Parts: sequence; C-alpha cells; structure tokens
Amino acid sequence: MDITQQEIQKMDRSFRSVMINSLPGYKCLQLVGTTAENGHSNLGLFNSIVHLGASPALLGIVFRPKSADHDTLSNIERSGFYTLNNVTASFFEQAHQTSARYESGFSEFAECGLTEFFIPGFDAPFVAESPVKIGMNLREILPVRVNGTSLVIGEITHISINSALMASDGYIDHGKAGTVTVSGLDSYFLGKHMARLSYAKPGLSPRRLP
Repeated sequence: MDITQQEIQKMDRSFRSVMINSLPGYKCLQLVGTTAENGHSNLGLFNSIVHLGASPALLGIVFRPKSADHDTLSNIERSGFYTLNNVTASFFEQAHQTSARYESGFSEFAECGLTEFFIPGFDAPFVAESPVKIGMNLREILPVRVNGTSLVIGEITHISINSALMASDGYIDHGKAGTVTVSGLDSYFLGKHMARLSYAKPGLSPRRLP
C-alpha cells in the first residue's frame, strides 16, 4: 500500500490522527506532574518526550496548540518546575485515565488513584508509584510555527531511582523497571530486551555487551 500526501490530506480527521500517531511505532511514555497556581497538583500523560542532550542534561516535550484547558503547559510556564515519571504495568490504566479532560482545579492524582510525592524545595509533584522519577527545570519554549505546537525544553535537576536499575556505566534498565511504552494514543506495550551493543565503529562488527 502506498499513500500519497494528497490522500493523507483527504482522510477522515479521526482516521488520519490515529494513523499518523501510531505510524512512528513505540514512543516514550511519561506522566508529567505540575502544580497549579491554586496549589492543586496536575498530572498529564505524554508520549512526545525527546532527548536533546546530556551536557547540559536536556529533555524536550512537544505540546499541542494552547487551549483554555491546557493546564500542564500553563503551570510549567508559571512555575518553571515539572516532573517526568515513567509508567509501569501496575498502573498504566490509571495513567491512561489522566488524559481525560478534567476541569481546572481537579487533581488527576486524586481522580485517577495515583499518589503525590514531593521533595523539599521543588514545586512540582512526582508520582510515588513510578520507579524512575525526573525533576525538570524549564529552560526554553520554542514555537513550532508550521502547526502551532510548542517544544518545551527543560533541564534535569533531580533523579530519583532505585540503584538496582542503574548499571555500572550509567545505563538505566527500563526492562527491569517494568516501563511501559505506547504506540499511537491508546495501545500500550511492555518492552522486551534483545541486547545492548558496543559503540559502532567503521570496519568493526558490533559485539553484544554483558
């Protein structure tokens, strides 16, 4: 099957959205925690997290065009603090429910049965159930003019993780953590580890790392 740009543009809007969202395959899945101006905790599910660099340690999130009920982006802009929390099989259904359009002032933690976790001096909630928790500080918001979305760039300022999940070279074992990934907006998967491979160099075949 070959699909042209013109055919994509003529598709039913819902069909096109499902197809394009699932087209790239498995994506990183994170619960983003923020605090509203009234002090309520906010939690939203995102699959648009991207690695931008390790020095400084930067991660990006793509946000859809602003709307009146887009509390997560507004909270990040106001406070400058937010958290990223991995999702596991033990609570992926609660995580999925956080994507519902709850009215401002309601905490998705309470509505969806997840537990807030705070650390001193950091104005955003972590998800206690997540084995990999990341504290972020806003650095920059870049407008994506072609479709009105925004790329929110943050710097990692805190990591909370069980030491058993980190290898001696710094590798985080998300298989051992039980991290869930997603294809599209609603199809969840547990990753199956195949192998870690050595650093690629010309003329050398990759070897499997222990």
